[in-house]
Amino acid sequence: MQGNLPPEAQEKLETLQDLQETAQNVAEQKQQTETQLNDTETALEALDGVDEDSVMYREVGELLIETDYDEAEEQLDEKQESLEVRVEQLTKQEERVQERFENLQEELQEMLSGAGGPGGPQGPGGAGA
Repeated sequence: MQGNLPPEAQEKLETLQDLQETAQNVAEQKQQTETQLNDTETALEALDGVDEDSVMYREVGELLIETDYDEAEEQLDEKQESLEVRVEQLTKQEERVQERFENLQEELQEMLSGAGGPGGPQGPGGAGA
């Protein structure tokens, strides 16, 4: 079907496909970030039940490094804030991509529904030229 479309419609269709791929990528990033955020929130909740004098370790690559309660809590709080901002950014990006997708889809449908006559709605190079 793509071979029978006017060049402008083909371009919009390709852009739609690109937007769909972008939407999928953003959704995956958002899901991964939300998972990290949930893990961080779970760690903070677990930290609430730990005695502040307890020996704790944090993972740095392949190593476990000793840390104290305040440092662990501070790092988890910072990570939580950062992840919350990232989820918010991804949500907004997801909404913008969806809106752009819907608008472009409408434009393409209008273009194709109006292209029934010779040369389409624009007319240049059509049968009357």
